[in-house]
Amino acid sequence: MLNLDRIPDQVGYLIMAEDGAVISSGGELENNERIADIISGLISLTDNVDLSAFQLAEGFKRISVTYDEFAYVICLSNKKVHVVKRRLVPSGSAEVALA
Repeated sequence: MLNLDRIPDQVGYLIMAEDGAVISSGGELENNERIADIISGLISLTDNVDLSAFQLAEGFKRISVTYDEFAYVICLSNKKVHVVKRRLVPSGSAEVALA
């Protein structure tokens, strides 16, 4: 099993079955059925995408939903949906720290 706790800047994770049932969770996403429902809805929307319009042979492998301070990264692996919430480091912060 993947050790999602080792992902840099990870603040929460969900592992879901294909039907949307939460198998495992931790951090800010622990037992968060609301986010699991939203992620399941987002994945079901991808089923309606016309792959030929994008010249694709198969569906998505990863979805990223990015906000100012964090992002959700959603991947399919071994018939499970892996969701990680990661803290984003502002792009200008490294420059400020060096100045």
